[in-house]
Amino acid sequence: MDAVRVALLREVLAGTEWLGATRRFAGALRGSVVSHGGGLLLVGTPEYEPWHLAAHLVDEAAWSGTPELAPTLVRHGARPSDPAHLAVGLGRLEAARRGETLLVVAPATPAAPLAERVSDARRAGATVLSLGPGQGELPSLAHEVLAVPDGSELDLDTVQHLVSAAAGENALPTPRGRRRFRDRVARLAEHLTAPPPARW
Repeated sequence: MDAVRVALLREVLAGTEWLGATRRFAGALRGSVVSHGGGLLLVGTPEYEPWHLAAHLVDEAAWSGTPELAPTLVRHGARPSDPAHLAVGLGRLEAARRGETLLVVAPATPAAPLAERVSDARRAGATVLSLGPGQGELPSLAHEVLAVPDGSELDLDTVQHLVSAAAGENALPTPRGRRRFRDRVARLAEHLTAPPPARW
């Protein structure tokens, strides 16, 4: 789905909860990867690999100048002979650490082994986001959830397009630390070096 179709879809969805919900979720995703410096892991289920979302996030990362949005696609059936971007297996979830973000996309409640790996990644300090049915163990493990239950107005693929587009256009988080301090010092320097106000 290109930018024009996303814009048309947003027009159709104006007044529904979907626009706000997808933008909030995208903001949480972008805020997590940007504030932690990257490390976005994207995983689905054995039956559903979110490769399409991975491709869109790579595009949004390039267009928005936010390289942290480019994910590592973690695959259930990855083989060493696969191309490098498709050869990352579930062992990568075991290596997830503090500062990394794990986005789980599942059209249905995932099987217990995936939930256990996600739980381990969370315990290791990774931020977990869940995009899927909104029920089961996975949402309880996630820091942020966007539920797309069966029978909702939008399907999971459409919601993924809205999330990826919003992640690429959200404003960057307010800078912290050095820049704010520098801004205050710059304002103070301007104040101290400015000519005194004229007195009449």
